[in-house]
Amino acid sequence: MAPDLIKVEIIERQTVKPSSPTPHSSRTIQLSVLDQMVLSHVYFPTLLFYSGNNNITGSGGGATSTDMAAMRMERDYCQHLIRSLAKTLTHFYPLAGRLSKGYDMIQCTDDGAEFVTARVKCSLSQIFEHPDFEMLTGLVPAVGQPDGDGDGVSTRLPLLAVQANLFECGGIAIGLNFSHKVVDGITASAFISCWAKTALDDGDDDQVPFMVPKFDAASYFPPLDFLNSSQPSSAELVGIIKQDKCITKRFVFDASKIATLQSNLASALAPHAPTRVLVVSALIWKCAMEASSKSSNIPPSSFLLTMDLRRWFEPPLPKNLAGNVVGILVVTATASLKGQEESNETIDLKDLVAKLSKGIAQQKETYPTKLPFDSNQALQRAREYEKLRGNVDMYHLCSGIWCRFPFYEADFGWGKPTWVSVPSIGRKDVFYLIDKRDGKGIEALLSLSEEIMEHFESNPELLKYASVNPRVM
Repeated sequence: MAPDLIKVEIIERQTVKPSSPTPHSSRTIQLSVLDQMVLSHVYFPTLLFYSGNNNITGSGGGATSTDMAAMRMERDYCQHLIRSLAKTLTHFYPLAGRLSKGYDMIQCTDDGAEFVTARVKCSLSQIFEHPDFEMLTGLVPAVGQPDGDGDGVSTRLPLLAVQANLFECGGIAIGLNFSHKVVDGITASAFISCWAKTALDDGDDDQVPFMVPKFDAASYFPPLDFLNSSQPSSAELVGIIKQDKCITKRFVFDASKIATLQSNLASALAPHAPTRVLVVSALIWKCAMEASSKSSNIPPSSFLLTMDLRRWFEPPLPKNLAGNVVGILVVTATASLKGQEESNETIDLKDLVAKLSKGIAQQKETYPTKLPFDSNQALQRAREYEKLRGNVDMYHLCSGIWCRFPFYEADFGWGKPTWVSVPSIGRKDVFYLIDKRDGKGIEALLSLSEEIMEHFESNPELLKYASVNPRVM
Protein backbone atom coordinates (compact mmCIF):
# COMPACT_ATOMS: atom_id res chain seq x y z
CA MET A 1 0.00 0.00 0.00
CA ALA A 2 1.47 3.34 -1.03
CA PRO A 3 2.03 5.99 1.67
CA ASP A 4 -0.25 8.49 -0.08
CA LEU A 5 -3.20 6.07 0.22
CA ILE A 6 -3.38 6.35 4.01
CA LYS A 7 -4.53 9.39 5.91
CA VAL A 8 -3.98 9.60 9.65
CA GLU A 9 -6.04 12.29 11.38
CA ILE A 10 -4.94 13.22 14.90
CA ILE A 11 -8.08 13.74 17.00
CA GLU A 12 -6.64 14.46 20.42
CA ARG A 13 -3.42 14.58 22.40
CA GLN A 14 -3.40 14.21 26.16
CA THR A 15 -1.17 13.27 29.05
CA VAL A 16 -1.88 10.14 31.09
CA LYS A 17 -0.49 10.11 34.61
CA PRO A 18 -0.24 7.15 37.02
CA SER A 19 -3.55 6.46 38.74
CA SER A 20 -1.72 6.54 42.09
CA PRO A 21 1.10 8.98 42.88
CA THR A 22 4.63 7.60 42.98
CA PRO A 23 5.92 7.39 46.59
CA HIS A 24 8.55 9.98 47.51
CA SER A 25 11.04 7.19 48.22
CA SER A 26 10.90 6.23 44.52
CA ARG A 27 10.95 9.72 43.01
CA THR A 28 14.55 9.46 41.74
CA ILE A 29 16.09 6.50 39.93
CA GLN A 30 19.79 6.32 39.11
CA LEU A 31 20.50 4.99 35.63
CA SER A 32 22.88 2.03 35.37
CA VAL A 33 26.05 2.11 33.27
CA LEU A 34 24.19 0.09 30.62
CA ASP A 35 21.48 2.79 30.50
CA GLN A 36 24.16 5.48 30.35
CA MET A 37 25.62 3.93 27.21
CA VAL A 38 22.38 4.56 25.28
CA LEU A 39 21.84 7.93 23.61
CA SER A 40 19.13 10.04 25.21
CA HIS A 41 17.22 10.72 22.00
CA VAL A 42 16.88 7.08 20.87
CA TYR A 43 13.31 5.73 20.91
CA PHE A 44 12.12 2.39 19.60
CA PRO A 45 8.60 1.84 18.22
CA THR A 46 6.22 -1.11 18.36
CA LEU A 47 2.89 -1.67 16.60
CA LEU A 48 0.13 -4.08 17.62
CA PHE A 49 -2.81 -4.52 15.21
CA TYR A 50 -6.25 -5.78 16.30
CA SER A 51 -9.12 -6.64 13.98
CA GLY A 52 -12.35 -5.16 15.32
CA ASN A 53 -15.16 -7.72 15.61
CA ASN A 54 -12.93 -10.07 13.60
CA ASN A 55 -13.87 -7.97 10.56
CA ILE A 56 -10.92 -6.77 8.51
CA THR A 57 -12.29 -7.39 5.05
CA GLY A 58 -13.32 -3.83 4.32
CA SER A 59 -14.70 -0.58 5.65
CA GLY A 60 -18.19 0.31 6.75
CA GLY A 61 -19.13 -2.89 8.59
CA GLY A 62 -19.68 -3.96 12.18
CA ALA A 63 -19.43 -1.22 14.77
CA THR A 64 -19.15 1.53 12.15
CA SER A 65 -22.60 1.08 10.58
CA THR A 66 -23.50 4.61 11.71
CA ASP A 67 -21.48 7.67 12.64
CA MET A 68 -22.89 7.64 16.16
CA ALA A 69 -21.94 4.01 16.66
CA ALA A 70 -18.44 4.75 15.37
CA MET A 71 -18.02 7.65 17.78
CA ARG A 72 -19.18 5.53 20.71
CA MET A 73 -16.78 2.79 19.68
CA GLU A 74 -13.88 5.25 19.48
CA ARG A 75 -14.70 6.73 22.87
CA ASP A 76 -14.99 3.31 24.48
CA TYR A 77 -11.74 2.06 22.95
CA CYS A 78 -9.77 5.08 24.08
CA GLN A 79 -11.26 5.40 27.56
CA HIS A 80 -10.56 1.72 28.12
CA LEU A 81 -6.93 2.16 27.06
CA ILE A 82 -6.40 5.39 29.01
CA ARG A 83 -7.87 4.02 32.23
CA SER A 84 -5.78 0.85 32.12
CA LEU A 85 -2.65 2.77 31.06
CA ALA A 86 -2.93 4.99 34.13
CA LYS A 87 -3.09 1.90 36.34
CA THR A 88 -0.15 0.29 34.56
CA LEU A 89 2.01 3.39 35.03
CA THR A 90 1.75 2.98 38.80
CA HIS A 91 3.93 -0.14 38.37
CA PHE A 92 6.09 1.25 35.54
CA TYR A 93 6.27 4.72 37.08
CA PRO A 94 9.66 5.71 35.51
CA LEU A 95 7.93 5.74 32.11
CA ALA A 96 5.75 8.58 33.45
CA GLY A 97 8.86 10.50 34.52
CA ARG A 98 11.49 12.60 32.77
CA LEU A 99 15.25 12.43 32.38
CA SER A 100 17.36 14.64 34.63
CA LYS A 101 19.38 17.43 33.05
CA GLY A 102 22.54 15.35 33.22
CA TYR A 103 20.75 12.33 31.71
CA ASP A 104 22.03 10.14 34.54
CA MET A 105 18.77 9.83 36.49
CA ILE A 106 15.02 9.55 35.97
CA GLN A 107 12.90 12.06 37.87
CA CYS A 108 9.76 10.05 38.66
CA THR A 109 7.48 13.04 39.23
CA ASP A 110 4.42 11.63 37.46
CA ASP A 111 4.62 14.03 34.51
CA GLY A 112 2.88 11.34 32.53
CA ALA A 113 2.99 9.49 29.22
CA GLU A 114 1.66 11.02 26.00
CA PHE A 115 -1.53 9.51 24.58
CA VAL A 116 -2.62 10.31 21.02
CA THR A 117 -5.96 9.37 19.48
CA ALA A 118 -6.06 9.11 15.67
CA ARG A 119 -8.47 8.05 12.94
CA VAL A 120 -7.08 6.19 9.93
CA LYS A 121 -8.85 6.58 6.60
CA CYS A 122 -8.53 3.01 5.42
CA SER A 123 -9.16 -0.56 6.56
CA LEU A 124 -6.69 -3.00 8.07
CA SER A 125 -7.06 -5.26 5.04
CA GLN A 126 -5.54 -2.53 2.86
CA ILE A 127 -2.51 -2.26 5.12
CA PHE A 128 -2.16 -6.02 5.43
CA GLU A 129 -2.11 -6.59 1.66
CA HIS A 130 1.55 -5.57 1.30
CA PRO A 131 2.66 -3.43 4.28
CA ASP A 132 4.55 -0.25 3.49
CA PHE A 133 6.89 0.50 6.36
CA GLU A 134 7.30 4.18 5.58
CA MET A 135 3.52 4.37 5.82
CA LEU A 136 3.49 2.63 9.20
CA THR A 137 5.53 5.45 10.78
CA GLY A 138 2.35 7.54 10.85
CA LEU A 139 0.77 5.01 13.22
CA VAL A 140 3.43 5.56 15.89
CA PRO A 141 3.43 8.79 17.93
CA ALA A 142 6.24 11.16 17.04
CA VAL A 143 8.14 12.31 20.10
CA GLY A 144 8.97 16.04 20.25
CA GLN A 145 12.06 17.40 18.57
CA PRO A 146 15.30 18.11 20.50
CA ASP A 147 15.36 21.70 21.73
CA GLY A 148 19.06 22.36 22.32
CA ASP A 149 19.01 21.47 26.02
CA GLY A 150 22.32 19.93 27.03
CA ASP A 151 23.32 17.46 24.30
CA GLY A 152 20.35 18.53 22.19
CA VAL A 153 17.73 16.42 23.93
CA SER A 154 14.91 17.96 25.92
CA THR A 155 14.56 16.70 29.48
CA ARG A 156 10.83 17.41 29.15
CA LEU A 157 10.23 14.82 26.44
CA PRO A 158 7.99 11.93 27.54
CA LEU A 159 9.69 8.58 28.00
CA LEU A 160 6.63 6.80 26.62
CA ALA A 161 4.20 7.88 23.92
CA VAL A 162 1.16 5.87 22.78
CA GLN A 163 -1.09 6.29 19.74
CA ALA A 164 -4.48 4.60 19.41
CA ASN A 165 -5.21 4.32 15.68
CA LEU A 166 -8.91 3.76 14.91
CA PHE A 167 -9.60 2.23 11.48
CA GLU A 168 -12.73 2.49 9.36
CA CYS A 169 -13.26 -1.27 9.59
CA GLY A 170 -13.50 -1.18 13.38
CA GLY A 171 -9.92 -2.40 13.86
CA ILE A 172 -7.34 -0.68 15.99
CA ALA A 173 -3.56 -0.40 16.01
CA ILE A 174 -1.71 0.54 19.19
CA GLY A 175 1.55 2.29 18.42
CA LEU A 176 4.08 2.75 21.20
CA ASN A 177 7.34 4.69 21.31
CA PHE A 178 9.66 3.85 24.23
CA SER A 179 12.74 5.77 25.33
CA HIS A 180 15.63 3.34 24.92
CA LYS A 181 17.45 5.25 27.65
CA VAL A 182 15.01 3.75 30.16
CA VAL A 183 13.97 0.32 28.86
CA ASP A 184 15.18 -2.53 26.69
CA GLY A 185 13.03 -4.83 24.57
CA ILE A 186 12.26 -7.19 27.45
CA THR A 187 11.15 -4.35 29.73
CA ALA A 188 8.99 -2.91 26.93
CA SER A 189 7.45 -6.34 26.34
CA ALA A 190 6.73 -6.68 30.08
CA PHE A 191 5.05 -3.27 30.04
CA ILE A 192 2.79 -4.26 27.14
CA SER A 193 1.88 -7.53 28.88
CA CYS A 194 1.08 -5.70 32.11
CA TRP A 195 -1.01 -3.06 30.33
CA ALA A 196 -2.98 -5.67 28.38
CA LYS A 197 -3.65 -7.75 31.50
CA THR A 198 -4.76 -4.63 33.37
CA ALA A 199 -7.12 -3.71 30.53
CA LEU A 200 -8.51 -7.25 30.33
CA ASP A 201 -9.20 -7.29 34.10
CA ASP A 202 -10.54 -3.72 34.09
CA GLY A 203 -12.28 -2.87 37.34
CA ASP A 204 -10.27 -5.18 39.60
CA ASP A 205 -8.15 -2.54 41.36
CA ASP A 206 -6.82 -4.96 43.96
CA GLN A 207 -5.25 -7.38 41.50
CA VAL A 208 -1.57 -7.02 40.61
CA PRO A 209 -1.73 -7.99 36.93
CA PHE A 210 1.92 -8.78 36.33
CA MET A 211 5.21 -9.42 38.06
CA VAL A 212 6.00 -5.96 39.47
CA PRO A 213 9.19 -4.62 37.82
CA LYS A 214 12.34 -3.75 39.78
CA PHE A 215 13.89 -0.45 38.75
CA ASP A 216 17.20 -0.84 40.56
CA ALA A 217 19.55 -1.93 37.75
CA ALA A 218 22.14 0.61 38.98
CA SER A 219 22.69 -1.55 42.07
CA TYR A 220 23.80 -4.39 39.77
CA PHE A 221 25.52 -2.32 37.06
CA PRO A 222 27.16 0.67 38.82
CA PRO A 223 27.03 3.92 36.85
CA LEU A 224 30.17 5.77 35.80
CA ASP A 225 30.76 9.49 36.24
CA PHE A 226 30.79 10.69 32.65
CA LEU A 227 30.26 14.34 33.58
CA ASN A 228 33.13 14.79 36.03
CA SER A 229 35.82 12.50 34.69
CA SER A 230 37.97 11.87 31.65
CA GLN A 231 35.52 9.20 30.47
CA PRO A 232 33.91 9.86 27.07
CA SER A 233 30.34 11.07 26.96
CA SER A 234 27.66 8.56 26.06
CA ALA A 235 27.37 10.21 22.62
CA GLU A 236 31.10 9.71 22.01
CA LEU A 237 30.86 6.18 23.32
CA VAL A 238 28.08 4.69 21.24
CA GLY A 239 28.37 6.99 18.24
CA ILE A 240 25.81 9.42 16.91
CA ILE A 241 22.74 7.55 15.68
CA LYS A 242 21.35 9.45 12.72
CA GLN A 243 18.54 8.92 10.29
CA ASP A 244 20.02 7.33 7.18
CA LYS A 245 18.74 7.24 3.64
CA CYS A 246 17.56 3.66 3.48
CA ILE A 247 14.63 1.38 2.83
CA THR A 248 12.97 -1.08 5.22
CA LYS A 249 11.50 -4.33 3.90
CA ARG A 250 9.87 -7.38 5.45
CA PHE A 251 11.02 -10.94 4.82
CA VAL A 252 8.91 -13.80 6.17
CA PHE A 253 10.36 -17.18 7.02
CA ASP A 254 7.62 -19.79 7.46
CA ALA A 255 8.14 -22.55 10.02
CA SER A 256 8.51 -25.24 7.35
CA LYS A 257 11.21 -23.27 5.51
CA ILE A 258 13.08 -22.63 8.75
CA ALA A 259 12.95 -26.35 9.55
CA THR A 260 14.43 -27.12 6.12
CA LEU A 261 17.15 -24.52 6.66
CA GLN A 262 17.96 -25.98 10.09
CA SER A 263 18.15 -29.45 8.62
CA ASN A 264 20.49 -28.31 5.84
CA LEU A 265 22.79 -26.64 8.37
CA ALA A 266 22.62 -29.26 11.12
CA SER A 267 26.12 -30.61 10.45
CA ALA A 268 27.60 -27.16 11.10
CA LEU A 269 26.79 -27.47 14.80
CA ALA A 270 26.67 -31.23 15.26
CA PRO A 271 25.68 -32.77 17.62
CA HIS A 272 23.52 -29.73 18.51
CA ALA A 273 20.86 -28.53 16.10
CA PRO A 274 21.13 -24.81 15.25
CA THR A 275 18.30 -22.65 16.58
CA ARG A 276 15.84 -20.99 14.22
CA VAL A 277 17.10 -17.53 15.25
CA LEU A 278 20.70 -18.52 14.59
CA VAL A 279 20.10 -19.91 11.09
CA VAL A 280 17.88 -17.00 10.00
CA SER A 281 20.39 -14.47 11.38
CA ALA A 282 23.27 -16.21 9.63
CA LEU A 283 21.40 -16.30 6.30
CA ILE A 284 20.54 -12.59 6.52
CA TRP A 285 24.14 -11.74 7.43
CA LYS A 286 25.53 -13.79 4.54
CA CYS A 287 23.19 -12.26 1.98
CA ALA A 288 23.81 -8.74 3.29
CA MET A 289 27.59 -9.24 3.09
CA GLU A 290 27.27 -10.41 -0.50
CA ALA A 291 24.92 -7.55 -1.41
CA SER A 292 27.31 -4.97 0.09
CA SER A 293 30.13 -6.05 -2.22
CA LYS A 294 30.95 -3.41 -4.83
CA SER A 295 33.27 -5.74 -6.74
CA SER A 296 34.19 -9.40 -6.87
CA ASN A 297 35.63 -9.03 -3.38
CA ILE A 298 33.26 -9.57 -0.46
CA PRO A 299 34.30 -7.24 2.37
CA PRO A 300 34.97 -8.49 5.90
CA SER A 301 32.03 -7.88 8.20
CA SER A 302 30.97 -7.45 11.82
CA PHE A 303 27.69 -8.65 13.29
CA LEU A 304 26.31 -7.06 16.46
CA LEU A 305 23.73 -8.72 18.67
CA THR A 306 22.72 -8.39 22.29
CA MET A 307 22.33 -10.90 25.10
CA ASP A 308 19.87 -10.75 27.97
CA LEU A 309 22.07 -10.50 31.06
CA ARG A 310 19.19 -11.51 33.31
CA ARG A 311 19.59 -15.08 32.08
CA TRP A 312 23.33 -15.16 31.53
CA PHE A 313 24.44 -13.90 34.93
CA GLU A 314 25.67 -16.39 37.52
CA PRO A 315 23.48 -16.64 39.50
CA PRO A 316 20.67 -15.34 37.23
CA LEU A 317 19.41 -11.82 37.89
CA PRO A 318 15.74 -11.19 38.77
CA LYS A 319 13.53 -11.77 35.72
CA ASN A 320 11.65 -8.56 36.49
CA LEU A 321 14.78 -6.37 36.57
CA ALA A 322 13.88 -3.39 34.38
CA GLY A 323 16.03 -1.06 32.30
CA ASN A 324 18.73 -1.90 29.77
CA VAL A 325 19.93 -5.26 31.07
CA VAL A 326 21.78 -6.35 27.94
CA GLY A 327 25.36 -6.89 26.89
CA ILE A 328 26.66 -6.47 23.36
CA LEU A 329 28.28 -9.31 21.43
CA VAL A 330 30.25 -8.75 18.22
CA VAL A 331 31.30 -11.46 15.77
CA THR A 332 33.44 -10.82 12.69
CA ALA A 333 33.72 -12.85 9.51
CA THR A 334 35.56 -12.81 6.20
CA ALA A 335 34.90 -14.51 2.90
CA SER A 336 37.08 -17.39 1.79
CA LEU A 337 38.71 -18.05 -1.57
CA LYS A 338 37.69 -21.03 -3.66
CA GLY A 339 40.76 -21.44 -5.84
CA GLN A 340 43.28 -18.73 -6.62
CA GLU A 341 41.07 -16.21 -8.37
CA GLU A 342 39.46 -13.37 -6.39
CA SER A 343 36.34 -13.80 -8.49
CA ASN A 344 35.85 -17.13 -6.72
CA GLU A 345 35.58 -15.52 -3.30
CA THR A 346 32.55 -16.84 -1.48
CA ILE A 347 30.86 -17.33 1.88
CA ASP A 348 29.80 -20.79 2.94
CA LEU A 349 26.62 -20.62 5.02
CA LYS A 350 27.54 -23.66 7.12
CA ASP A 351 30.91 -22.11 7.95
CA LEU A 352 29.21 -18.84 8.85
CA VAL A 353 26.69 -20.58 11.15
CA ALA A 354 29.53 -22.39 12.92
CA LYS A 355 31.55 -19.18 13.21
CA LEU A 356 28.59 -17.19 14.51
CA SER A 357 27.75 -19.84 17.10
CA LYS A 358 31.38 -20.16 18.24
CA GLY A 359 31.84 -16.39 18.31
CA ILE A 360 28.74 -15.88 20.45
CA ALA A 361 29.90 -18.57 22.89
CA GLN A 362 33.37 -17.02 23.18
CA GLN A 363 31.93 -13.53 23.68
CA LYS A 364 29.64 -14.78 26.43
CA GLU A 365 32.61 -16.36 28.20
CA THR A 366 34.54 -13.09 28.28
CA TYR A 367 31.67 -10.68 28.99
CA PRO A 368 31.45 -9.75 32.72
CA THR A 369 28.51 -11.83 33.99
CA LYS A 370 29.21 -12.03 37.69
CA LEU A 371 28.78 -9.65 40.60
CA PRO A 372 30.31 -7.26 41.35
CA PHE A 373 29.88 -6.12 37.75
CA ASP A 374 32.89 -4.50 36.09
CA SER A 375 31.38 -1.36 34.55
CA ASN A 376 34.73 -0.23 33.16
CA GLN A 377 35.15 -3.52 31.32
CA ALA A 378 31.68 -3.15 29.78
CA LEU A 379 32.60 0.40 28.78
CA GLN A 380 35.84 -0.78 27.19
CA ARG A 381 34.00 -3.38 25.11
CA ALA A 382 31.62 -0.72 23.84
CA ARG A 383 34.55 1.55 22.93
CA GLU A 384 36.27 -1.30 21.08
CA TYR A 385 33.11 -1.87 19.06
CA GLU A 386 32.87 1.79 18.13
CA LYS A 387 36.49 1.67 16.98
CA LEU A 388 35.65 -1.38 14.87
CA ARG A 389 32.66 0.43 13.33
CA GLY A 390 35.04 3.16 12.26
CA ASN A 391 36.65 0.73 9.82
CA VAL A 392 35.10 1.80 6.52
CA ASP A 393 36.55 -1.22 4.75
CA MET A 394 34.22 -3.51 6.71
CA TYR A 395 30.49 -4.05 6.39
CA HIS A 396 28.69 -3.68 9.75
CA LEU A 397 25.29 -5.22 10.51
CA CYS A 398 23.27 -4.86 13.73
CA SER A 399 20.46 -7.13 14.90
CA GLY A 400 17.59 -6.90 17.35
CA ILE A 401 16.07 -10.23 18.38
CA TRP A 402 12.47 -9.95 19.60
CA CYS A 403 11.56 -13.61 19.23
CA ARG A 404 9.88 -15.29 22.21
CA PHE A 405 8.55 -11.94 23.42
CA PRO A 406 4.86 -12.46 24.32
CA PHE A 407 3.53 -9.71 22.06
CA TYR A 408 0.87 -11.97 20.54
CA GLU A 409 -0.58 -12.67 24.01
CA ALA A 410 -1.42 -8.98 24.57
CA ASP A 411 -5.24 -9.07 24.76
CA PHE A 412 -6.70 -5.70 25.78
CA GLY A 413 -10.24 -7.07 25.73
CA TRP A 414 -10.86 -7.43 22.01
CA GLY A 415 -8.74 -10.49 21.29
CA LYS A 416 -5.08 -11.14 20.62
CA PRO A 417 -3.13 -9.16 18.02
CA THR A 418 -3.60 -10.02 14.38
CA TRP A 419 -0.11 -8.72 13.59
CA VAL A 420 2.83 -7.23 15.50
CA SER A 421 5.50 -5.23 13.72
CA VAL A 422 7.64 -2.07 13.72
CA PRO A 423 7.57 0.83 11.24
CA SER A 424 10.49 1.94 9.10
CA ILE A 425 13.67 1.55 11.15
CA GLY A 426 15.32 4.71 9.80
CA ARG A 427 18.86 3.40 10.20
CA LYS A 428 20.59 1.32 7.60
CA ASP A 429 22.23 -2.06 8.15
CA VAL A 430 19.87 -2.96 10.99
CA PHE A 431 17.34 -5.78 11.24
CA TYR A 432 14.79 -7.05 13.76
CA LEU A 433 13.51 -10.60 14.10
CA ILE A 434 9.94 -10.97 15.41
CA ASP A 435 7.87 -14.13 15.78
CA LYS A 436 5.07 -14.77 13.34
CA ARG A 437 1.64 -15.11 14.88
CA ASP A 438 2.01 -18.91 14.97
CA GLY A 439 5.08 -18.57 17.22
CA LYS A 440 7.14 -20.78 14.91
CA GLY A 441 7.86 -18.70 11.83
CA ILE A 442 9.91 -15.49 11.88
CA GLU A 443 9.44 -12.07 10.31
CA ALA A 444 12.60 -10.10 9.58
CA LEU A 445 12.37 -6.31 9.25
CA LEU A 446 15.55 -5.24 7.47
CA SER A 447 16.79 -1.74 6.69
CA LEU A 448 19.45 -1.27 4.01
CA SER A 449 20.51 1.34 1.50
CA GLU A 450 18.46 1.09 -1.68
CA GLU A 451 21.46 -0.15 -3.65
CA ILE A 452 22.25 -2.97 -1.21
CA MET A 453 18.57 -3.86 -0.78
CA GLU A 454 18.17 -4.34 -4.53
CA HIS A 455 20.86 -7.02 -4.50
CA PHE A 456 19.80 -8.51 -1.17
CA GLU A 457 16.15 -9.17 -2.02
CA SER A 458 17.04 -10.90 -5.29
CA ASN A 459 19.52 -13.32 -3.72
CA PRO A 460 18.45 -16.85 -4.85
CA GLU A 461 19.63 -18.46 -1.60
CA LEU A 462 17.51 -16.05 0.45
CA LEU A 463 14.45 -16.62 -1.74
CA LYS A 464 14.67 -20.39 -1.15
CA TYR A 465 13.62 -19.76 2.44
CA ALA A 466 11.97 -16.33 2.66
CA SER A 467 9.01 -14.54 1.07
CA VAL A 468 9.38 -10.84 0.33
CA ASN A 469 6.63 -8.88 2.12
CA PRO A 470 3.71 -11.29 1.59
CA ARG A 471 0.17 -10.49 2.71
CA VAL A 472 -0.06 -10.47 6.50
CA MET A 473 -3.04 -12.83 6.69
